[in-house]
Amino acid sequence: PFNPVTRIDYGVARACAVRLAVYDLLGREVKVLVGEFKREGKYFAVFDASGFSTGVYFYRFEAEGFTEVRKMILMR
Repeated sequence: PFNPVTRIDYGVARACAVRLAVYDLLGREVKVLVGEFKREGKYFAVFDASGFSTGVYFYRFEAEGFTEVRKMILMR
């Protein structure tokens, strides 16, 4: 759970295009946090949900054939 800002940490094993997007419970994309080429290393993105309503959100991380989806709960 977070209120209303959270930090999402991620790592890239080798240089590639990275996409990190947030979706609502209905699967609609609500925010793209990262959409660019990254060199290998550790990074983070900040999701400021102050304009969003309380509820369940998902973030999807994609990099060079790897995809991961995680759940976040926004509580006020």
